[in-house]
Amino acid sequence: MEIVKVTNDNFEQEVLACKEPVLLDFWADWCGPCKMQAPILDALAEEMDGKIKVGKVNVDEEAALALKYQVMSIPTMVLMDQGVFVKRVSGVQQLEDLRAFVGK
Repeated sequence: MEIVKVTNDNFEQEVLACKEPVLLDFWADWCGPCKMQAPILDALAEEMDGKIKVGKVNVDEEAALALKYQVMSIPTMVLMDQGVFVKRVSGVQQLEDLRAFVGK
C-alpha cells in the first residue's frame, strides 16, 4: 500500500474519515532517525495493506498538526482509529514493535 502524505488540508479525509486505523509518522527531511524509520514503515504498509493506512506528516510543513498531537520529538508515530487518537510512540521502531503498536 502506498504511504499517504498527510497535510492539514487532507487530514479530515485521509485520517478522520478513514474506516481503518491510521498510523501517522511525524518526521522531517533533516532527521536521521526518520530516514532510518522510512523503510520499516514501507514494509509495514505493504504487510498491512487493507488493514491499516500509513501516513506521513512533515513537521516542518505541518507544524499545527504536530502541535495538535503534542509531537515533541521525531520520529513519532501516532495511531488513530475511526478519527480518534489511540496512542503515540517516539523514536525509531523496529517492524515487530510497530506490529505490536498497531495491535495486529
